Amino acid sequence: MPSLTDIQLDRAHGTLLGTAVGDALGVPYEFGRRLGPTDIPEMIGGGLGSYQPGEWSDDTSMAVAIATAAAEGHDLTSDAGLDAVARQFLRWLNDFPGDCPPDIGNQTYAVLSATRRRLHGDPDAPVGAIMREESLIHAAEHPRSAGNGALMRTAPVALAHLDDRAMLAEAARAVAGLTHSDALAGDSCVIWCEAIRVAILDGRVDIPAGLDLLPSRRRGQWSTWLEEAATADPAGFAPNGFTVRALQAAAASILQTPRTSADAHQTLVESLYTAIRIGDDTDTVAAIAGGLLGARWGASAVSGTHRDAVHGWPFVDGDATTYTDLATLTDKTLPATANEVRS
Repeated sequence: MPSLTDIQLDRAHGTLLGTAVGDALGVPYEFGRRLGPTDIPEMIGGGLGSYQPGEWSDDTSMAVAIATAAAEGHDLTSDAGLDAVARQFLRWLNDFPGDCPPDIGNQTYAVLSATRRRLHGDPDAPVGAIMREESLIHAAEHPRSAGNGALMRTAPVALAHLDDRAMLAEAARAVAGLTHSDALAGDSCVIWCEAIRVAILDGRVDIPAGLDLLPSRRRGQWSTWLEEAATADPAGFAPNGFTVRALQAAAASILQTPRTSADAHQTLVESLYTAIRIGDDTDTVAAIAGGLLGARWGASAVSGTHRDAVHGWPFVDGDATTYTDLATLTDKTLPATANEVRS
């Protein structure tokens, strides 16, 4: 693909940053009291994981894990690429006291911990294949397994495949399937990744743009769900642990937040506030929304206060270079020619 313009690169940098900002803003309110229409979310920490102010949760950490694998040059549709993602997930799992990151989803923990147990007996086994097997086993034993845990982390897949939407769709579904093998979880990741790709390259929000990348038998249902997100009251998309509801909540917060000014920062932050005010899984919905909002409006639309506050695994907590780390990781995640910026 051609190299990115300065504006496109700013939007690419906004993708992980927007994910992190939405996540950290939503952390304090997860499964708590629903905020009112005039309440302003703040990065005060706490939440289910006793997070520090500005610290992101599992949503961004797992996105960073995927980006790290892509930044190493792996093809995310390949066995080697999925092995790399799976290794990064296990690195994250193992980096916390008690081998359990705070606020990890039940389904994700079940699949990752089962994979880890199997590797103890056979350390040289293909970790990606084992994780996929455990994901399928979990789905077979738990019919309602289309949780939002794959969608929350999917943004970096779009960064890695700005140049090829078909491969993007394949990678989004494959990476989702490491822990969430339900077809709807894969669909949601395909839709959101394509929307991010379009936002970065074209500077517009078009969430239905990826419908043609889904199996034809499910396009009609997804079209109906996306229409609901564009028209129904955002507050109605709670609870949102189901991947479809989480996508609808994030989409509604972007599409239905009134734009009161031409200021990109105000548009981005007000949409994140809407996402959090929906309630329930606030950090995840805001992280999902933040990835697309950042891709549309760019890192430059994120306030300095928010940009400087966010931090989390695997970077040093409170390190003032965290945003630089995210930007550097983004550059390495992009297709080879994409970050050769045109003036």
